[in-house]
Amino acid sequence: MSGAKKLINDPSDVVLEMIEGLVETYPNLQYLDGFPDVKVVLRADVSRGTYGKVAVISGGGSGHEPAHAGFVGTGMLTAAVCGDVFASPSVNAVLMAIRAVTGPAGCLLIVKNYTGDRLNFGLAAEQAKEEGFKVDMVVVGDDCALPPPRGIAGRRGLAGTVFVHKVAGAAAEEGKSLADVAAEARQVAGLVGTMGVGLSVCTVPGGFPSDRLPATKMELGLGIHGEPGAAVVEMQSVDVVVSHMLNTINNPDTGYMPLKLGSRVALMVNSLGATPAMEVMIAAGKAVAQLQVEHGLAVERVYAGHFMTSLDMSGLSLSVLKVDDQILQRLDASTLAPAWPNACQGARPATKVPVPLPLALQTLTLHHPYASDPRTYQRRARAWSGAYEGGQKRCWQWWQT
Repeated sequence: MSGAKKLINDPSDVVLEMIEGLVETYPNLQYLDGFPDVKVVLRADVSRGTYGKVAVISGGGSGHEPAHAGFVGTGMLTAAVCGDVFASPSVNAVLMAIRAVTGPAGCLLIVKNYTGDRLNFGLAAEQAKEEGFKVDMVVVGDDCALPPPRGIAGRRGLAGTVFVHKVAGAAAEEGKSLADVAAEARQVAGLVGTMGVGLSVCTVPGGFPSDRLPATKMELGLGIHGEPGAAVVEMQSVDVVVSHMLNTINNPDTGYMPLKLGSRVALMVNSLGATPAMEVMIAAGKAVAQLQVEHGLAVERVYAGHFMTSLDMSGLSLSVLKVDDQILQRLDASTLAPAWPNACQGARPATKVPVPLPLALQTLTLHHPYASDPRTYQRRARAWSGAYEGGQKRCWQWWQT
């Protein structure tokens, strides 16, 4: 059996070469010269020890791009610590990131709830405190796939973590204190829920394709490292899949989401890697409609694309965040992070507008009693057109007799 097709060189160099390509592409990013152990991407405008605002640092195993390095930039993360593929970064790498970007205001570590990440980021935080740095840490576990209790490890950290990055980064950029930035991050971490579905299992660089999921099956709650989900079921239409995912997130029996009728929410539709934009957008449209009609929620913002992937896994995740005016302000705040969709800020207008009438009809109807209702004109125009075409057809039939 041959290995999976990948556009790479040595599989052991993929993270290093990915970082090199990232910083060549975006001039506002740099990386620490500490390969192979230290793989840290940081803002190019932040000088060591002199940064006057709270530094926001995140990271974890690679293979989830654009998370986390793609979210480094003014208004979001100050640095991202990259481990090897699906492997937590070392304690030393996290400590180097803290030293590189943390000034007198201190730093906040945002960590997904995986044992290795919690352990290594936590140990690095303690060492940094011993060196005199002000450090706080927020752990995000937004997975809703399995009901409580989730055992010792608890809920996994998924794409909802990116919402925490954005809110914390915007608060830090505004000049908030470490305590305030951490408080906003914890608030958002408690207001977001995520559910994923995998159509295929990812293949690590240098690895072999998996036959774990047959072509007719999908896995609900499949983890972003390939961890087992809640159930393997028959493939279903996107309407059915989205409905199940949203019902799981907004399940009152689990109590994961503090939602009620009329709650305001932001939606993130995240491709797990191989799912094309067409399917992501289809899912986004279905999710918005179901959140509004079936769940009675007000959808204030929608973000769709690649946020936290699993290499080449086919599938997607939905993240629902309960929002208020302050959280919306944080989501809309400007950022230079290359992977954040800046085109999504602001209130959502009506999604449909009437088809324009021909110019001649517009001129004729300016003073017509129906001018205030363009749809009446559209109906009349279609009727006139049909009558005209019908008359033409009858004339032609008469002419041929």
